[in-house]
Amino acid sequence: MTSTGTTAPPPPGVARLLRPYAGCFAVVVVLQIIGAVAGLAPLLAVIELGRTLLAPGSADDGHVRIVVIAGAAGLLVRLLFTAASSGVGHLLDTRVQLSLRRQLAARLGRVSIGWLARRRNGELAKLVGEDVSAVHPLIAHTPGELVSAFVVPLVSLGYLLTVDWRLTLITLIPVLLAVALVPLMMTPTRLREQKEFDAAMGRISASVVEFVQGIAVVKAFGGSERAHGKFRTAVGDFTRSFYRMVRGLSGVAAGMQVALSPPFVLLAVLVGGAYRITGGGLAPADLLPFLLLGLGLTAPVAALGHGFDDLQAARRAVGRIRDVLAEPSLPETERPVPPEGHRVELRDVRFGYEGAEAGREVLRGIDLVLEPGTITAVVGPSGSGKSTLVQLLPRFYDPTHGSVLLGGVDLREVGSQELYRRVSFVFQDVRLLRASVADNIALAVPHADRDAVVRAARRASIHDRVLELPRGYDSVIGEDARLSGGEAQRVSIARALLADAPVLVLDEATAFADPQTEQAVREALAQTRGKRTTLVIAHRLETIADADTVVMLRDGEIVERGTTAELLARNGEFAEFWKIHAGAMEAGAMEAGAVEAGAMEGEAR
Repeated sequence: MTSTGTTAPPPPGVARLLRPYAGCFAVVVVLQIIGAVAGLAPLLAVIELGRTLLAPGSADDGHVRIVVIAGAAGLLVRLLFTAASSGVGHLLDTRVQLSLRRQLAARLGRVSIGWLARRRNGELAKLVGEDVSAVHPLIAHTPGELVSAFVVPLVSLGYLLTVDWRLTLITLIPVLLAVALVPLMMTPTRLREQKEFDAAMGRISASVVEFVQGIAVVKAFGGSERAHGKFRTAVGDFTRSFYRMVRGLSGVAAGMQVALSPPFVLLAVLVGGAYRITGGGLAPADLLPFLLLGLGLTAPVAALGHGFDDLQAARRAVGRIRDVLAEPSLPETERPVPPEGHRVELRDVRFGYEGAEAGREVLRGIDLVLEPGTITAVVGPSGSGKSTLVQLLPRFYDPTHGSVLLGGVDLREVGSQELYRRVSFVFQDVRLLRASVADNIALAVPHADRDAVVRAARRASIHDRVLELPRGYDSVIGEDARLSGGEAQRVSIARALLADAPVLVLDEATAFADPQTEQAVREALAQTRGKRTTLVIAHRLETIADADTVVMLRDGEIVERGTTAELLARNGEFAEFWKIHAGAMEAGAMEAGAVEAGAMEGEAR
């Protein structure tokens, strides 16, 4: 088998991520250069006017008029080109953010479920949301600010050097002082504090998401103090990390602001200019260029200094995005082999999770065959490995030993697109998209017509409920469609029925369904008996009664297999397991009956 993706490729650098947009970046830079250079024209016009008006004799009206027009024209050009550069930069930022989010979504869709399970929802939400948004300064502002920070000082320096090189060096003192402070903002201690700050932010996001998702449980069982305590702890960690970061940077940042402030720059120019004028080395009128352009030397650098934190945050965000984009996906074969038929076979399958449970095998030596057109039910106590086993068929995980075959071909040799055309699944934990009910049902068959969607909904016994929604099948989940857990599960069953894949995996797919709905779903599945290979996890006798084979799991091993009647007749582990389950069901029914009787008696009184 030849496959790729078994090892992580090197993380893509920033240049590689942004390479497709090099042309747009070039446009932004060129426009900004023109605007920055043109922005010096008004200052040069003022300088020339000052020299002209301060010169002995009467001023030349024509020359003054030309200088004023040139300054105004330069200002207009600066406004137009700077606005164009900013507009293109922000459009480029939108494209880059869209591309990054699409790349992240594609990568997250290909990584192993185990990798996703080890990440918090808040962490991933921060990555796709906040981290991508944090790239905004790097794309929309940094190119223009960098151009201004280099072009404006270089042009200004070139001009000032022609006036007086000694005073030019004095004028550069504030800029050199500010630049000398920059390395102090990037010491290992400062970088560590910034990483701790980002980690604290991630913990706040994760704690908020977890609290909101579990708010019903928190309220029901009175755990609000504990849940709030976790959030307060995260906030406290964030406050302390933020204080450490600000305390370390505040002195350096204050020093940079003082060095680049207009009063300090003017003081340096005036002191140096006074020394040169009194010494006879500089004409008084020649001090004017340094007073005006000296401020122009520091303004772009000051702008970069103010945006330094945003740039650092953007750099760290890009690093986290790079790490996720470099995360290897499940190995994908280079030469897919199409399965021959729909026979499913597990050969000596062993599996253990990574991370905290590393070293403990959840499945141990599973040998199982699902013949085409049959229904195989897997039962067993909690923690026996049932859900792990069924998640191997859609290849959410690869076995650590052994193989899972479809049509005689190892799933690792079947292309993912071909695999998902042949295997559909319905899990107990249902997730519906924020889209119309029709789009949710047609997720696997996006071009299905409305009649096909309705037929699938009827077979899943959800059609009548959909018609009760404000806009029927066009109602959007989460907006004008509120579905219960059982109703959402029936939508997912309708989705699987519409997909009509030859292999169907059901992981407690009717756990929240009422008996009538479960019966309707069983009848729908029975209509395709002989055409579809079905693997189902179930506890209810009604669900597994129609199974051709029942497999009993315990501690990741198959301990019994056969039909329901055969296993009950053996009076082994399955029979004992079923007696306990049936007893619990009977006790629940008796308790419900007693409650109903009490209610009726109360009404009679």
